[in-house]
Amino acid sequence: MQAQINEQTVVNASRQFWEQMLSMSVEALPATQQGALAAGHMLGSVALSGVWKGRIEVRMAIGLAYEATAAMMMQAVDSVAEADALDATKEIANMIAGVIKSSLPRPCTMTVPESGVEAEPLRRGSMSEDCLDVSFRHASGEFLVRVLEQECVAGLTVRE
Repeated sequence: MQAQINEQTVVNASRQFWEQMLSMSVEALPATQQGALAAGHMLGSVALSGVWKGRIEVRMAIGLAYEATAAMMMQAVDSVAEADALDATKEIANMIAGVIKSSLPRPCTMTVPESGVEAEPLRRGSMSEDCLDVSFRHASGEFLVRVLEQECVAGLTVRE
């Protein structure tokens, strides 16, 4: 990955959202620990373009997606509908991607977030040098933030 995004950038962005916006604690899993998300997990994503082009995804276990939605809406978990969870997933992806975007070279623009329910399970793992996966754990389930770099015109290097 050529942009100045590393695991700590993703950890900081994620914790900032979960702790400050939802008052929920999350634990980053060590890079050596493999995480997995079952089929039916929620996916929120945004595309970025400019000097850095790529995509940022937030994938959550269904239980965590519903609990986060309930916290955002200040309601009981059993009153959350799937449409609400999909909207919340978009907002979570948007907020985390916005913080990560601040580490990218300018100019950089973000698309409107998208969300959906993923039919296939996801196994965490390094897909390529242009992909950064960071997994987190919460009592209600795991989530993963994936940064997929398509191009970095500036030729920057990853911060160690």
